[in-house]
Amino acid sequence: MKAFKRLSQMMLAAAVLLSTALQAEVQRFTDPYQMITVVADHAFSRLAEEKDNIQQNPEILRTMVHQELLPYIDVRYAAFRVIGNHIRNTTEEERDAFVSAFQEYMISTYAGTFTLYRDQQVVVESGQDVGNRRIATVRTRVIDPGKPDITIEFKLIRHRDSEYWQVFDMVAEGISLLDSKRAELGSMIRQQGLTRVTELLQERAKQPIELSEPED
Repeated sequence: MKAFKRLSQMMLAAAVLLSTALQAEVQRFTDPYQMITVVADHAFSRLAEEKDNIQQNPEILRTMVHQELLPYIDVRYAAFRVIGNHIRNTTEEERDAFVSAFQEYMISTYAGTFTLYRDQQVVVESGQDVGNRRIATVRTRVIDPGKPDITIEFKLIRHRDSEYWQVFDMVAEGISLLDSKRAELGSMIRQQGLTRVTELLQERAKQPIELSEPED
């Protein structure tokens, strides 16, 4: 139960940090620290505004994540990292289908963790010069009254053909969300094949979003 609680807190913090108010155009960031800071500032007000509507219809959270969270995550890069070495035994069509299913599965997962939001505060570390690096880490501290602070590191990537940053992983107290998903799904891919795992993710993504109370 402690492991589940920690993972839930980690994913909730990520959802809160990466969510941003709906805009006509997605704002892009050439500074990874600015990206995390700006979207964090918008997140709390948006969740507060939607609180009553979410109580009536939790599926709003799925739409919110789809519209606001995905633009800041490199889903394809993360999905390929989950596939790992098994990728050499797959076709392009299988990989595309998996990326799509993985995306919808993560939308559903993040939407579920949004139901745990209870006025947490996020402090983002001061920005640093990343130079020409393609990988950056932004450290944050999540303050939840009455509970120990949670330190979370966001891993971002800037591809060679782009100047903008996207998140591909987060690490909370040494636990990588991407590594945990790779461990969970990697053995399934090896045993059952990518197509079957894609089907399983599609099934999981269809589960309704239900309101839940955070653990003490």
